[in-house]
Amino acid sequence: MYDECILSGIMSVNGKKVLHMDRNSYYGGESASITPLEDLYKRFNLPGSPPESMGRGRDWNVDLIPKFLMATGQLVNMLMYTNVTRYLDFKVIEGSYVYKGGKIYKVPSTDAEALQSSLMGIFEKRRFKNFLVFVSKYEENDPQTHDGVDARKMLVKDLYKKFGLGVDTIDFTGHALALHRTDDYLEEPCYNIIQRIKLYRESLFKYGKSPYLYPLYGLGELPQGFARLSAIYGGTYMLNKPIEEIIMENGRVVGVKSEGEIARCKQLICDPSYVPDHVKKVGQVVRVICILNHPIKSINDVNSCQIIIPQNQVNRKSDIYVCMISYAHNVASQQKYIAIVSTTVETNDPEKEVKAALDLLEPIEQKFVSISNMYSPTDLGKESQIFISRTYDATTHFETTCDDIQDIYRRLTGSEFSFEEMKRKQNDVFGQDCE
Repeated sequence: MYDECILSGIMSVNGKKVLHMDRNSYYGGESASITPLEDLYKRFNLPGSPPESMGRGRDWNVDLIPKFLMATGQLVNMLMYTNVTRYLDFKVIEGSYVYKGGKIYKVPSTDAEALQSSLMGIFEKRRFKNFLVFVSKYEENDPQTHDGVDARKMLVKDLYKKFGLGVDTIDFTGHALALHRTDDYLEEPCYNIIQRIKLYRESLFKYGKSPYLYPLYGLGELPQGFARLSAIYGGTYMLNKPIEEIIMENGRVVGVKSEGEIARCKQLICDPSYVPDHVKKVGQVVRVICILNHPIKSINDVNSCQIIIPQNQVNRKSDIYVCMISYAHNVASQQKYIAIVSTTVETNDPEKEVKAALDLLEPIEQKFVSISNMYSPTDLGKESQIFISRTYDATTHFETTCDDIQDIYRRLTGSEFSFEEMKRKQNDVFGQDCE
């Protein structure tokens, strides 16, 4: 997965001797981009071949797990500081939207947009504008910006109450701006939501259309970029390497056995599928990949977008995410679109749970449904020195993934991940003017 590829690059830069083995013939594991289209049909056991109307199979790169990058988020910082950006080209996602009462609205995230938005009535617009002004000015080290708010103590629900925000406004603020998946955050101190909304706004101001970026040719380019970084610093990458056994001595990892040979190691990073005895199931995610011959109808002037359906809008506990990309990103044949719907499973009929999202996409040419278990490590690696990543959640951005990468780095090295340290090590190799 991305975690392991990114960490292999980072640890190589840190001077560690890295061997990266993957049982698959492609980069990225469960989070790969699949090409050609024929391989996607095989992966989902669909009979026959793609129809001629879908164009050449090799024009398709379909992400199994959709994610966008926040323009000023953690992963973009990692890409910049490790210089992996030279292997990638990005496009800005054209819009960020929220679902309310069966309709789609642009997410208002600036004072001006708040006053123009049809999501709210005139008095609510003023209250929401005041809330955004407070968030944008808030600086923890400057009490004059606090407006009487102790962000480390005041709960989010009480911050909303202070500004008099209504239920629907709270819905899109918490879920489409701060990108929380459930309403549990309402009982947390409000410092975190202030930082999340700041990140959204800063990312939006960076390029203007939305806060999200997406790499041309699909997300499969990301793990390849970090694999190249690892190689520059002496790392070795081996695809098509079956893992037969993880060798332990006195409760600690000492090597990995593949095709009869043992590669010795002091530490091991892997995803949950390699160590089923060291993880617990924490839920399921349903994802539906949809091929369309049209953009999403109610926003038919864009080639890419994200739509968040807050859970309260569809009587659920967790949000539904829709992300759409297209031929404009070199991931589909001409005039074709890929929309991917995802959410956390809550019932015994996962596909029915995302009906509200699928209805927005009709007519759908072809869909591919997957239900994946989510796992979390029970072993944090202190004794075993095996460091296990978490399975990807339903979110369509990389922030939770980057939190996991930083958590693994902290457990692996005993220190916090430092972007400045990464930059310094890059300069040691490429010189001060490295871009």
